[in-house]
Amino acid sequence: MDEFMQAAIAEAQAGLAEGGIPIGSVLVHRGIIIGRGHNRRVQKGSTVLHGEMDALENAGRQPASVYRECVLYTTLSPCPMCSGAILLYGIPRVVIGENRSFLGEEALLSSRGVALEVLDDPTCIELMRRFMAEKPALWNEDIGE
Repeated sequence: MDEFMQAAIAEAQAGLAEGGIPIGSVLVHRGIIIGRGHNRRVQKGSTVLHGEMDALENAGRQPASVYRECVLYTTLSPCPMCSGAILLYGIPRVVIGENRSFLGEEALLSSRGVALEVLDDPTCIELMRRFMAEKPALWNEDIGE
């Protein structure tokens, strides 16, 4: 497995260990992680800190040209909010750990020219399967149901 997806998985595991939702993400520019994060909605009492949003926040302000050269790695298919941020900043490529647990806005991203790669990673699948079984109410809250 790619080192960047491993870093996203490590973020997801950190979120779970903190009592949160096990979704992690890293933003990579020219082979270097410039932002990493995990879903911190529970930990911070936040409405918006999904894994991808946390990684973008932790990357800090970047010139538009940087975002347009980045790859976003995320353990789970991006939701509408995170997909909007991907489009807003012009991130051209997203590597997704899995989309069995939740199919986000992949069709929208593809239709707007974002290259997607779904790894169907067993670790990502198991993290979400276990979490959804153990905390279904929290999962439903996270996806707006």
